Amino acid sequence: MDWLVTDIDERGVATLCLNRPEKHNVFDEVLIAELVQALSELAEDPKLKLLVLKAEGKHFSAGADLNWMQRQVTQSYDQNLAEAESLAELMMSLDSFPHPTLCRVQGSAFGGALGLIACCDIAIASDNAQFCLSEVKLGLVPAVISPYMVHTIGYRQTRRYALTAERFDAAKAAELGLIHEAVPNASLDDTLEQFISQLLANGPDAMSACKQLLAHVDAHPLDDELRHFTANEIARIRISPEGQEGLKAFFDKRPPGWQGKRRV
Repeated sequence: MDWLVTDIDERGVATLCLNRPEKHNVFDEVLIAELVQALSELAEDPKLKLLVLKAEGKHFSAGADLNWMQRQVTQSYDQNLAEAESLAELMMSLDSFPHPTLCRVQGSAFGGALGLIACCDIAIASDNAQFCLSEVKLGLVPAVISPYMVHTIGYRQTRRYALTAERFDAAKAAELGLIHEAVPNASLDDTLEQFISQLLANGPDAMSACKQLLAHVDAHPLDDELRHFTANEIARIRISPEGQEGLKAFFDKRPPGWQGKRRV
């Protein structure tokens, strides 16, 4: 891969690192395709426990590559649609990734980069990071990422920041819910490791099931069908091998088998 570095460590922690620091990690059809491919392959990796999305250099991502955007000016509707569909596939793949996802943000995160952040389960940023839904400045709209932005920061706030294209800082991003914590840049990696350690202490199958549960609950009304679904889920998990191990370990006052072990 040209602009994406992929790694899985001995703990089962995968890292996807945007690797165009000289271009502020802007993305185009090549990087989008690389991300889609990597997410597809990692989703099927049996040893994977969680995924970290990060970037090299001073900035997380300044959004779309200007050369790519310039090419889009001369493309047909069908060509533009195909590229937009690829970006939409990336966002959905990240949003529905079966394992916990962590996003580490530094510097600038503009345009479509906010979609990547919103699609991750947990996001942390340096306290001097800057964010912007910049599309309308170029006469465009944040179409593909809009469902994830509305879902993450709400309809009302998305209306403001998508229409004004104003920059906002990490403190505001945390207030809006786009990120979960803003920390000094020197503490960013330590904070990331704290979250990784916290997640690795949990049942990997339970976390995957939890993601699916929450997505289902969010998409359905609170009615008898949802009540039956949630009751079935906890019953199913309790009798699963991991659920049984977790409960037995708790009552035996010992660590569960998945802690400190790599999945096989």
